[in-house]
Amino acid sequence: MILRRITEHVKAQNWFAVGIDFIIVVVGVFIGIQVSNWNESRALNNQSSLFSERLVADLKEEAWNFDFMIEYYDDVLKHAEIALSILEGRQTASDEALLVSAFRATQYNEAYRRRATFDELTSTGNMGLIRDPELRLTAVRIYTAPLFENLSAEGYNSRYREAFRMIVPVDVQEVLTNTCGDKILTIGDYDSIVDSLDYECATGLSQQALGEAATRLKSDEMLVPLLRLRIININSVMASLLSYNPEIRSGLEAIAGRAQ
Repeated sequence: MILRRITEHVKAQNWFAVGIDFIIVVVGVFIGIQVSNWNESRALNNQSSLFSERLVADLKEEAWNFDFMIEYYDDVLKHAEIALSILEGRQTASDEALLVSAFRATQYNEAYRRRATFDELTSTGNMGLIRDPELRLTAVRIYTAPLFENLSAEGYNSRYREAFRMIVPVDVQEVLTNTCGDKILTIGDYDSIVDSLDYECATGLSQQALGEAATRLKSDEMLVPLLRLRIININSVMASLLSYNPEIRSGLEAIAGRAQ
């Protein structure tokens, strides 16, 4: 309609009206562009807020995972050192205490990872939607560093774990798993992760069964060297987790509201 009006005004040589029509067209186009930009900006802001909220929720679980893995492997390491001390004759303990500590020294855990938001952002090239630089940096650090994977791999591939599984009777191992093994924890419950593997337990096994299994452990020449190796490997991976990546822990603590 506006083009027809302009055409009519040109034919009539009504240049003032042509000028008015031109201004109307320019203003209309400008307003249209501004509205489009505003709508696009609002959509981006909504996306940014949504993804940021999702990423924060994911990282809060990662913060819990981080603390859990530290506490868990502290317990594993503690029992590995107890078992080594007993086997080397530096500490006296009951057969049951030896079996419990030797068993717990074999344990490993695979952290539950919540990374769907990060993976979606990186796969679509939309990481820029996370406008908080600290939030974005913490996410990149925790999801790209293979910290949890290294811990799990060390435990899964542990030669000490393999040796223990080969030495101790299966029925004894099943009892140890059921009575002295990992607890089922609620993600986000920080109180539950304290001493989650270092708690009082009683196997209920007979003295004969305990004695026979303990004797097998003590008589295996390779068990002590493999246990030493296990301790060194855990210390090495834990050092990587704590000493060499302090910014990851501080970033997660800040997001979880647990900064020291």
